[in-house]
Amino acid sequence: MMDAHIINLPKFLDRRGNLSFIEENNHIPFKIERAYWIYDVPGGEARGGHAYKENQEFIVALSGSFDVMLDDGVEQKIFSLNRSYYGLYVPKGLWRCMDNFSTNSLALVLSSTPYTLSDYIYDYEQFKSMKK
Repeated sequence: MMDAHIINLPKFLDRRGNLSFIEENNHIPFKIERAYWIYDVPGGEARGGHAYKENQEFIVALSGSFDVMLDDGVEQKIFSLNRSYYGLYVPKGLWRCMDNFSTNSLALVLSSTPYTLSDYIYDYEQFKSMKK
């Protein structure tokens, strides 16, 4: 669980609007193989509810806010994301669930692997038994 952490991104303030960016293998510890975003999440709904065997992620709240709950099979920790100039690094092997999405929130997720269904663990009991 200790490997999961918030990473501050570069932030350039300007009266015309602020700018932040992410560079692979510099700000985040992996090469970006896939990017996706989550939006228009209805009130009370959650996303995620799975773990990855190999994939690592970096999650940024580009707009609005949401919580990311990480679980290593023993301990759970909640990270609240609500700024576009920092994000959450999620190493492989952690159960992930995202909830408490604000209206018009936009979550950007950068992944270290292409989409591969066999990398996903959807059963929490199977996840816990793999962690032993």
